Amino acid sequence: MASNEGFLTEEQREVLKIASQNMDVLSSSPKSPKGSLPEYHIKAPAGGKVPAPGVGVKHVRRSHSGKYIRVKKDGAGGKGTWGKLLDTDGDSHIDRNDPNYDSGEEPYQLVGSTVSDPLDDYKKSVVSIIEEYFSTGDVELAASDLGDLGSSDYHPYFIKRLVSMAMDRHDKEKEMASVLLSALYADVISPAHIRDGFFMLLESADDLAVDILDAVDILALFLARAVVDDILPPAFLARARKALSESSKGTQAIQTAEKSYLSAPHHAELVEKKWGGSTHFTVEEVKKKIAYLLREYVENGDTFEACRCIRQLGVSFFHHEVVKRALTLAMEIRTAEPLILKLLKEAAEEGLISSSQMVKGFSRLAESLDDLALDIPSAKSLFESLIPRAISEGWLDASFMKSSEEDADVGSKDEKLRRYKEEAVTIIHEYFLSDDIPELIRSLEDLGAPEYNPVFLKRLITLAMDRKNREKEMASVLLSALHIEIFSTEDIVNGFVMLLESAEDTALDILDASNELALFLARAVIDDVLAPLNLEDIAGRLVPNCTGSETVRMARSLIAARHAGERLLRCWGGGTGWAVEDAKDKIQKLLEEYESGGVVSEACQCIRDLGMPFFNHEVVKKALVMAMEKKNDRILDLLQECFNVGLITINQMTKGFSRIKDSLDDLALDIPNASKKFISYVEHAQKKGWLLPSFGSSAGADSSVPAAS
Repeated sequence: MASNEGFLTEEQREVLKIASQNMDVLSSSPKSPKGSLPEYHIKAPAGGKVPAPGVGVKHVRRSHSGKYIRVKKDGAGGKGTWGKLLDTDGDSHIDRNDPNYDSGEEPYQLVGSTVSDPLDDYKKSVVSIIEEYFSTGDVELAASDLGDLGSSDYHPYFIKRLVSMAMDRHDKEKEMASVLLSALYADVISPAHIRDGFFMLLESADDLAVDILDAVDILALFLARAVVDDILPPAFLARARKALSESSKGTQAIQTAEKSYLSAPHHAELVEKKWGGSTHFTVEEVKKKIAYLLREYVENGDTFEACRCIRQLGVSFFHHEVVKRALTLAMEIRTAEPLILKLLKEAAEEGLISSSQMVKGFSRLAESLDDLALDIPSAKSLFESLIPRAISEGWLDASFMKSSEEDADVGSKDEKLRRYKEEAVTIIHEYFLSDDIPELIRSLEDLGAPEYNPVFLKRLITLAMDRKNREKEMASVLLSALHIEIFSTEDIVNGFVMLLESAEDTALDILDASNELALFLARAVIDDVLAPLNLEDIAGRLVPNCTGSETVRMARSLIAARHAGERLLRCWGGGTGWAVEDAKDKIQKLLEEYESGGVVSEACQCIRDLGMPFFNHEVVKKALVMAMEKKNDRILDLLQECFNVGLITINQMTKGFSRIKDSLDDLALDIPNASKKFISYVEHAQKKGWLLPSFGSSAGADSSVPAAS
């Protein structure tokens, strides 16, 4: 038959027949090899529904109606098909009991997991620390817990959280927050982090004001209190204001702090008592209360009452002072030892005095044993006998013995310097609290490291610069005393050189460091600690045009100013700015006024107004001399009252009596019975408790002064 358009030729029909048969075989055998069917190109007849030209036969299927359809690659889908060669439907599953089971064939599952944010974890942890602190008032524990977190970079967030939580509570918690900030300052939290934390508070003041109606005023008071407590420099307020929006609540808080609190007369006292000062005691007040309650306990033996009084003080972070004073009292009054040890054991078992505070109390006493041995010769042996007993009874951690042994093995130069610095800081802190220059000098002499005198000077001034004007004045006064007693001019010069060489580093923490150092230098010249030529020597040792050199030039300008002497003596706001002769004259006048019929309380107030507790041994000396000259023992009543109210310490009493003992030969020229009167005064003072019993034996060492019975 002739070929017609639109119909297949016989040859084409034959090819199509063969292809159809092969397709039937393929469709009935899903597992047929891919390459079993060759590809053919078929020309579609007109009007026919066959695959398009160029489509491989293996992608073609024939339906039951005889029509050809195109299906998905690899045989998947399409009506009347078996599906994809390796396809699995929803009904199929992997049998884990099958011997050929492969876990790799299991379908993948996406498992969600929470990513922990270290900052979020830190914030949650500090909330619990703050809550516990507000409940217990334990500053030491809060400091320890915060240190254990180990995330010092997040400390600004702690500042922000502490203050913001306190703002929404009572005055007690606000006061506690301020006390904690002062305790953590520098030792646990750096000054820079303190500043960052307060700035974060100021930035969030608008949000705080939504929940706390008087947020601006409370935040202003926290700022003022931080400035008064010297944990924020006054310059912080001006810098923070520049960084904040003028209309923000933070700026309003700064303005309120400056105008309503910091510019008011006697603002420091007002700010410190604004929240009632329920937890705020001066160190001297606490020490007096501790000494009083221990004396009461020795007299009545009521352990329960003593523990109640210790708890009522509310200064758990200062319990090491209770331990130290209690142990000292046990050594002074041997009959009181069983009672004292019973009290300490009871306080430890109740958890009233923590293990760390107990160890710290023992450590502080160990550090002062050399001084204590001057009054109690057997102090060291008594102390050494107490340690194993306290450890065996379970109220002193055994690590104390180990640390004591380790300390005894220290010998390298670097270690010696490190320990000297630690001791120096402790001595300086004690001095800032007690104003006792003779005690500080004795402590320095006991260290036995005169080669480190410049290091001590550097540490003294650095610590003073970061405190109030009172401590700065005390540091200048101490320099004068040290120069007279144990420091050479070379020591002073070397110390200032070390300070000035590190002036740039110091300025990172103390904003006004250069001006402060210039004042210390100029004051040293006015006090005759340094000569003007020494400034030339100091400048010559510094790198030209450095910060230290500029500080020396500033000091020269201060000295060259008109009336420089008077101005520099009062450069720290009046402080104690004293001259020895002026002080002696004032002491003589107040004693004469009292002797002529004055009131004891008024005389005590005059002594207090002198502002020189480190010089009170002169009061004792002059009072005893006056009593001998006037033959009026009424003057002893004044000394008794001064001791009772804690105005004159037992150290100052001892120093005053010692100075009389040393000058008895000269006194005898004018007062023939001076030695006899002195012995009676010693006996009277010992009987009344304001002179240690051991003073009699030391007085007896002098052939002219027999020991008091």
